[in-house]
Amino acid sequence: MNFLEDITVIEFSHMVMGPSTGLILGDLGARVIKIEPVGGDKTRRLRGSGAGYFAMFNRNKQSICLDITTVDGYGIVEKLLHSADVMIENFRPGSLDKHNLGYSQVKEINPSIIYQSSKGFLGGPYGHRTALDEVAQMMGGLAYMTGPKGRPLRAGSSVVDITGGMFGVVGILSALLKRGKTREGAHIVSSLFESVMFLVGQHMAQHAVTGAAPDPMPSRVSAWGIYDVFEVTDGQIFIGVVSDGQWVRFCEVFGFEEWRFDPTLATNSERVDRRSEIIPALSERFRLMRLDQLTEKLAAAELPFSPINRPEDLPSHPQALAGGLHELNLADHNCTVHLPKLPVEVNGSRLELAVNPPSAGEHTDSILSDLGYSDSTIRALRSKNTIG
Repeated sequence: MNFLEDITVIEFSHMVMGPSTGLILGDLGARVIKIEPVGGDKTRRLRGSGAGYFAMFNRNKQSICLDITTVDGYGIVEKLLHSADVMIENFRPGSLDKHNLGYSQVKEINPSIIYQSSKGFLGGPYGHRTALDEVAQMMGGLAYMTGPKGRPLRAGSSVVDITGGMFGVVGILSALLKRGKTREGAHIVSSLFESVMFLVGQHMAQHAVTGAAPDPMPSRVSAWGIYDVFEVTDGQIFIGVVSDGQWVRFCEVFGFEEWRFDPTLATNSERVDRRSEIIPALSERFRLMRLDQLTEKLAAAELPFSPINRPEDLPSHPQALAGGLHELNLADHNCTVHLPKLPVEVNGSRLELAVNPPSAGEHTDSILSDLGYSDSTIRALRSKNTIG
């Protein structure tokens, strides 16, 4: 299902936000050519929490290593852009303009190109600021809502980078549809701060309609009578009971007959008012049960629940094993990993892997050959360190 098989994307990006845009386009079938500096993208060599960035966000791409500051290197980029449909970049505002690769400059090379920039902020007084995922989470209220009161806490994933990348894809696909009718290119910008605002918009609306500032999630008044994490003998489990029908089934399966027939607990609003009674009673009951005992009852009653998993648990999760993982060979690490596919199903099928995350410059020679460069010219460029 190569929906974008006729689309060529030139990617100037690193870290997460830009590469996630290229990843999605590549998974949808576009030919994505990643431009890396000679020596490779520094993201490849990150450690700690960044060690998985390159592996996760750079499959289904080709890699060419270029020194774009040289005349020959820039000439290669010009040829690539001339026949490209999309260019994506996530460098600091104005950074690529210094290399004649800003939107106005690229538009002169290819007037119909869709040029997508991933930035910290959209237009406004902060438009030229440099930002990071964590900066945006702090500034946009997400960290405040995630942590306990007085302890702002970033989400446990690069959620804003990835969300901003997805919004970039939405803009690109919309521009491609319009270009099919008008032949006009466009400059699409997605951003971190505005993505966070969109994510916390529900809390902004809550404040607007109630007049009360929303509490951080750990201390919020839940919208549901039962919507909590409980301790069991061998772990933890989240249980949500979010409708009156679910409440009846919950009481039936666990034998809470007194609650089931209590008219003052018949509605969710009434149960929310009595959470201080309900939750401690459940905690006392559940802490004596094993996880498998509890999940069997909850599944039989068709109630929402989940054991508390860790990322390292997911490659063996039964739902993930049902076609949700790619097996990837990582040249940079000389290992095989299983990582999530794009969370989309089309006509009952998942999108499959076309290309493993490339080694730095893995496709340099083949890309240049396609552009008409001879073997001798390629060798000469490599001897000058123009390509890698």
